Amino acid sequence: MTEETKAREDICQIAKSMFERGLTCGASGNISLRLSDGRYLVTPTGSSMGFLDPSQISLMDANFRHLGGDKPTKEIPLHSAFYDTRSGTGAVVHLHSSHSVALSMLPDTDPDNVLPPLTPYGLMRLGKVKLLPFFLPGDAGMGEAVRGLAGKRSAVLLANHGPVVAAKDLWAATFAMEELEETAKLALLTRGMQPRQLTNAEVQAVIERFDIDW
Repeated sequence: MTEETKAREDICQIAKSMFERGLTCGASGNISLRLSDGRYLVTPTGSSMGFLDPSQISLMDANFRHLGGDKPTKEIPLHSAFYDTRSGTGAVVHLHSSHSVALSMLPDTDPDNVLPPLTPYGLMRLGKVKLLPFFLPGDAGMGEAVRGLAGKRSAVLLANHGPVVAAKDLWAATFAMEELEETAKLALLTRGMQPRQLTNAEVQAVIERFDIDW
């Protein structure tokens, strides 16, 4: 099995799993993956992540020009911004997951770090998550906003839209995305209940122990 064939199957497997667990619905969400030769695989526009066909995954060249498969997602500028500004990026996952979107709508959400320090894994897999303004779907401005972060954030939350996570490979991006959604869920479940958060000293200990880019 070639690298590309395996990557196509992995994208479909992971996308189906996320769809079946309600992390995305309808024809929302998209995934991209960088192959070792610099080309990209991208989920097609208007497709349901629960019913992807490996042969229809879009193939792009190193400059995101369409080479084959179905027409790619309209969020290419968003994905390419992460690859261009974070050299270690091997995959990007974007969902419309409910708890993360809900958190983006609340007026007291910290725009510089949307997730409260509830668990060490939220810190370990995501670092700080930046809240970006609202953009129309497909607006190239989303990519420009990510570029404006100069590679300092691996995850962002688009206001009234959804989270985007970049990581070294597809599985790492998936695990980080799931951690983001679960932490957002915890934040909403405990809102107004004065939950015990990690202390500043505990946060710093996690950052130092796991060498987190904070």
